[in-house]
Amino acid sequence: MDSPLRSFLDVPRDSGFPIQNLPFGVFQPKQGKPRIGVAIGDLIVDLSVLEELGHFDFVEAAVPSGSQRHMFAEDSLNAFLALGRPAWRKAREIVQHLLSAETPTLRDDAKLRARVFHAQKDVVMKLPARIGNYTDFYSSYHHAHNVGTMLRGPENALMPNWKWLPVAYHGRASSVVISGTDVRRPQGQIKPPDASAPAFGPTKSLDYELEMAFLIGPGNSLGEPVPIERAIDHIFGLVLMNDWSARDIQAWEYQPLGPFLAKNFCTSVSPWVVTLEALDPFRKPLSHQDPEPLPYLSAAGRIRRGEQAKSDFTFDIHLEAHLKTPSMKAPHTITRTNFQNLYWSIAQQLAHHTVNGCNLEPGDLLASGTISGPTEEARGCMLELTWRGANPLKLPNGETRKWLEDGDKLSITGWCQGDGYRLDFGEVAGCILPA
Repeated sequence: MDSPLRSFLDVPRDSGFPIQNLPFGVFQPKQGKPRIGVAIGDLIVDLSVLEELGHFDFVEAAVPSGSQRHMFAEDSLNAFLALGRPAWRKAREIVQHLLSAETPTLRDDAKLRARVFHAQKDVVMKLPARIGNYTDFYSSYHHAHNVGTMLRGPENALMPNWKWLPVAYHGRASSVVISGTDVRRPQGQIKPPDASAPAFGPTKSLDYELEMAFLIGPGNSLGEPVPIERAIDHIFGLVLMNDWSARDIQAWEYQPLGPFLAKNFCTSVSPWVVTLEALDPFRKPLSHQDPEPLPYLSAAGRIRRGEQAKSDFTFDIHLEAHLKTPSMKAPHTITRTNFQNLYWSIAQQLAHHTVNGCNLEPGDLLASGTISGPTEEARGCMLELTWRGANPLKLPNGETRKWLEDGDKLSITGWCQGDGYRLDFGEVAGCILPA
């Protein structure tokens, strides 16, 4: 995984944003409008300035005549996402070249550097895309098995369809928020097991869900499924996600149609989108699936011939959740898991989502669902960590938690460890406010 790439910038060795990463995001300087940038070290490269100087002229050929051509001056990645993988790859290569130690364009021009670079600490990060639609999958075997065991016992933990298709529900796109946004404790109907009727009030079982999500690129036309072999052509990159949940509201409302008010009050995402190109060195084979998925979800012929299909992969991404209560001086790590703990791949999720002709659009967000592993410390939510509140979480300062309380701050981090460099996703965090 070592790379000969080296930047003229003094990027610390332990930085999660080396030249090998270059995640895309939308930022707003103190003086100016939101625009698109790329992170390197503790700086942001202002792509709108480089675009103005003609460094992305190749884009003009890809954009339909009469369309907006200054896409890096926009307040979302949507127009760029619509161009597809060849344009994404070309733009990333141009930025990588301009930041290279061997390229004098920025290295030797102090005035240009002053225009192009912004300190991350001096800007406000925005949602990376205008999210028209949001889908949440349920793709972690250990999470599904743990939750099913609580509800139905270990013998019937998984529903009969779980290993045949990527289970999912449609979430609420309007309440997807950027990291750092406070989370207001939701209210709703709650019916305790021993009550004869439900009552209305604030949730007593507020939870986090450690997830990742990917942004859709070009998408597909209504009625035209995306074959699994071409699924990754529509996936731009990944972000961290916390799909906040109100478990007691969910327990009363979810039958028979699934999550509603228990999930749609807030979903937090990280600001930087790490591209599939940056993640390529961290690809891993997808774990064995039994039974073998139906043909539209697998390259069955290739698998039988012993070949690795380009859709049969996952990524080695380390993931952690950290809790800081109002009385704690520093956050405490409560979850350590890995993206490889997902049973269904992102390619399978996308292929299944469109197999009925459903049209995905640039900026759509597809999430993994809670990512839990086989050990107790790898459980990706309070529901599992405390086993539905029966085993309270013990914190270093002597406090305990069955569920998240007002004033608690929950943050999720993720990274890939390369040979001599680290590739970071940043953080998604939120603090809980009273109802």
